[in-house]
Amino acid sequence: MRLQHRRCRPRIDPTATVAPTAVVCGDVTIGPHCTIGFGAVVVAEGTPIRLGSFAVVREQAVLRSTAVHPLEIGNHVLIGPRSALNGCTAESEVFLATGVTVFHGARIGRRAEVRVNGVVHVTSVLPAGAVFPIGWVTVGDPAEILAPDQPERIWAIQRPLDFPRVAYGIERLPDGGVDMRELTRSVCEAATAHRDDKFF
Repeated sequence: MRLQHRRCRPRIDPTATVAPTAVVCGDVTIGPHCTIGFGAVVVAEGTPIRLGSFAVVREQAVLRSTAVHPLEIGNHVLIGPRSALNGCTAESEVFLATGVTVFHGARIGRRAEVRVNGVVHVTSVLPAGAVFPIGWVTVGDPAEILAPDQPERIWAIQRPLDFPRVAYGIERLPDGGVDMRELTRSVCEAATAHRDDKFF
């Protein structure tokens, strides 16, 4: 399914393969020989999404740019099933396994590998050639790669990265939480921009 969003239509190289049940919406450029799998969603929400050549987006992966954070995928990158990439950069020859999550403003260096269910937090930078263990969390710049059983250490690095402001443009509450009424209102309001999307 190809959709025009805010007068921007996807540009798909004729050598690329896009599954009929994939959604490609807005200012998206899909380069030569790319493959977009069944049920994948590639949605540009105000800034562009660019995929180089031979990028593989597996089934049910979600790639989303935001009003502030574009999404850039290099050449020969594989994005595994059920992964979620939000306004980030993956340089060339990166491997992102099944269920990987990469947040806003993060950068994954050339030939790095993020294994199954890995998380790369907002504005974190994973260096070139790094190998990220199954289920671990990357936080910060330079990145610290931490096991999920270290929540206090993860939070100590993550809190100053200010996920709510980077991802949603809202400030944390004094107790460190988030006003969910403000967050959900903001997301729902932004989603109204898709009411006028058009098939083509």
